[in-house]
This record gives sequence, structure tokens and C-alpha cells, in this order.
Amino acid sequence: MRKLRVFNSVSLDGYFTDANNDYSFAHEGANDPDLLEFTKGNAQGKNALVFGRLTYELMAAWWPTPEAAKAMPEIAKGMNEAAKYVFSRTLGSAEWSNTTLLKDDPETAIARIKQTPGPGMTVLGSGTIVAQLAAAGLIDEVQLLVCPVVLGSGKSQFAGVTGKPRWTLSRSKTFKNGRVFLAYSRAT
Repeated sequence: MRKLRVFNSVSLDGYFTDANNDYSFAHEGANDPDLLEFTKGNAQGKNALVFGRLTYELMAAWWPTPEAAKAMPEIAKGMNEAAKYVFSRTLGSAEWSNTTLLKDDPETAIARIKQTPGPGMTVLGSGTIVAQLAAAGLIDEVQLLVCPVVLGSGKSQFAGVTGKPRWTLSRSKTFKNGRVFLAYSRAT
């Protein structure tokens, strides 16, 4: 069975965007060489990427550009070559390379895709989808890059999740710029 993980940068108070859906806090001061190497390593994985429409549109507007290839060549290459799934009821097409547009609900589609052969999947951003998949018990691992900033308000990727799902810390890494990577596996 394919594994599903989530990767998001979050503030100290647990938000992945601020109250205005801005996530630029995640990029401020992120020029730590160790963090850049870690990010390159993550981008080289063979996971398929999963997005909601908003995150997809942001990613598709940046990663295929010459500017992205120049600024972060290894990451751009990985992002552009990866298989991608985008959930949207409003997009007519998904033009970014290797993207499959899914119109059905995320729970049903991801449960079905997890049963097929292929690489694991990683949800980036897409808080509404993360919450739906967490509530359905479909997420195998949550990866958080905690940024040393307090936003005061914003959007939680787990908004509305009930039942108090439990997770077990499986690995962590601290970076010189104050960021901390935490990976949690679903407790059984």
C-alpha cells in the first residue's frame, strides 16, 4: 500500500498560513545551508505530490519557470518531474507536467490511489485537504518544519479534525537558523 505523508512549514503557534493566507513567513531567513541541503534531499524523493487548487496554482506558477530553475535547480527539477495530483472542482485542466486533475472528493480518491502500485504521496500546503485526510485516518506521516515566528492567528492544517488522532515522533532535526523538522508517524 502506498504511504501518504504531509509536509508543511508551520509557525510556533501552529499555523501554516497567516490570517490572510500568506505563507511567506516560511521563507524568511530560510537561507541556512543545512536546511537548503535538507530541502534538496526531500525534493529528490520519488513521491507523488498532492495539492488542492490554491496550492497547485501557486506551485505551478513558480516551479516550471526559468527563475525557479536558476534559483533552486535540484528542487525545481524534482518538483517538475514528480507525478502530481490536484484536487479541484473548478479547474478545467492542469497544465503543469505530470499532473492528474481529480474532481472527486479527496478521501475517496486518496483511499483508492493508496491501493494502487506506485510511489508514496506527499501533500504540500492544502490545509483543507490535509484536514479531510487526517479525519479519515489516511495520513501515515506528518512532517512539520517549525519556523521560529508567532503569527497570532492563521490557518491550521488540522482545522475541524476531531477524535484526537495520536502521532509518534519518528525523527527530528534542528537547523542553525532556529527551524526544527519534526516527523510524526500515525500511532497504531
